[in-house]
Amino acid sequence: MEHIGVFFGSRSPEHDVSIITAQLVIAGLKALGKNIVPVYIDKHGNWFLGSLLGNLSVFQSGEIDSVKKRLGKFTIDLEKSKGKLVFHKLGLVGGKEITIDLAFPTFHGSYGEDGTVQGLFEMFDIPYVGCGVASSAIAMDKVLTKQYYQMYGFPTTKFLFYLYKDWNSRKKSILAEVSRRLRFPVFIKPARLGSSIGIQKVKGKKNLEFAFEVAFHYDEKVIVEESVDNLVDITCCVIGNSKPIASKLQESIFQSTFFSFEEKYLKKGGAQLGKAKGNIIIPARVSDRITKEIQKTAEEIFACLECRGIARIDFLHDAKKNVFFANEINPLPGTLYHHLWKASGIEFPKLLELLLDFARESHEGRKRVTYTFQSDILRQGGGAKLKGFFP
Repeated sequence: MEHIGVFFGSRSPEHDVSIITAQLVIAGLKALGKNIVPVYIDKHGNWFLGSLLGNLSVFQSGEIDSVKKRLGKFTIDLEKSKGKLVFHKLGLVGGKEITIDLAFPTFHGSYGEDGTVQGLFEMFDIPYVGCGVASSAIAMDKVLTKQYYQMYGFPTTKFLFYLYKDWNSRKKSILAEVSRRLRFPVFIKPARLGSSIGIQKVKGKKNLEFAFEVAFHYDEKVIVEESVDNLVDITCCVIGNSKPIASKLQESIFQSTFFSFEEKYLKKGGAQLGKAKGNIIIPARVSDRITKEIQKTAEEIFACLECRGIARIDFLHDAKKNVFFANEINPLPGTLYHHLWKASGIEFPKLLELLLDFARESHEGRKRVTYTFQSDILRQGGGAKLKGFFP
């Protein structure tokens, strides 16, 4: 029987959001009769495996520390993990092994959603759900995403970006440059973080420096974007591999100056979780023409970036000018945005089955490629020019 590992947690400010997505996926896969192995990475980077981790109440009640002690830390067996992942308890020789045949990552943010764990899965040649290494890395970096949009001609808002080392050395000139080149208000964001963590909307020069300091607290790279007037916040999900399919459009209503963490996950049950019904409108209140254009653009972005499985693309719509801008790409939507897929005609069990099928299909495609090359370079003296460097 196929063993599906649901991976979650990790060293990310979005750690807790990942737990919620994971528990939803675990419950859904169990209902389908799948053999599930919960794989939890704690905030310190320690790995834990076991069925006890497939219960949200363990994390809500504060029992997780005692559960971790009972389970013990796990490590990957590098020798046996070929075409599968084999885990055993750390420091225990000859103990029980846990094998995973297919990975379902439900990480959010750093060390999981950003291409890092996808690279691990590919190193060990196992199928996994969702976007690949490159598409995950680009999608999680707001600067790379915007540069990618520009390269392909997708509409996006004007932006600047800065590294922390530059901020430290030329703070005043950066503040002056932002004021000179961009129109206020602007958004200042950590470049590689989601869930609206560390984001500030700045209406003028007065709070600009503080907003930079907040964003740099969470990332080494910060992006500054012009805001959109008469804003309608639009979300479109896409699933598929070679033939992406867009969902209906969701309009998000928020009371803050932007769609904050609190409104996404806490107020009224959380709009991102599909529970804050007063804060989400499906389908979005835009014209049929704009709806079709946004869906088409979402599918094109998904295809051009070579996403696979699932992704969510956010758009900013100026209701007065009737134009839209591609904003962020989320390579693993929180809770898989199952509420939007349900409204689009795909129930959660079917969505999970589709994602598993897409993972297997992608893996079969990678197996077609040859990864070895027979060469005589070492026998024919190809390293002769470097001879003096070797002992």
